[in-house]
Amino acid sequence: MPKKWARMFPGQAEHVAEARRFVAALLEGEDSALVEDAVLVVSELATNAVQHTRSGWCRGWFLVVIGFTDDLLRIQVTDQGGDEEPMVRGVKTAVDEGGRGLLLVDACAKDWGVKDRAGGARCIWVDLARVSG
Repeated sequence: MPKKWARMFPGQAEHVAEARRFVAALLEGEDSALVEDAVLVVSELATNAVQHTRSGWCRGWFLVVIGFTDDLLRIQVTDQGGDEEPMVRGVKTAVDEGGRGLLLVDACAKDWGVKDRAGGARCIWVDLARVSG
């Protein structure tokens, strides 16, 4: 039976670090590579939510859901939606400061995707493989 934990965060940049700590605490005792990947994924998705969606507006929020099965960790970050569809973008130069978030997520993920939610919200889900002991 899958296990799930969820927490809603205010849509402000300083709460991205809180989301990272939330995930790291839930994954205590898991393989260190999985923890690092999960924290990176949440950091990128939460940052995108705050910077590129209505979640970053006044009274905005984003929701982090972590689900465990025997072989997968599913991370879901739901934001309040925006005008642009989330997609992996190419980085033009090595010194570009942005544009790598979903590229990094894609590199870590076994699979990932986007689901539209009611009211214009959007959920980005990411599956990470759990290492068998």
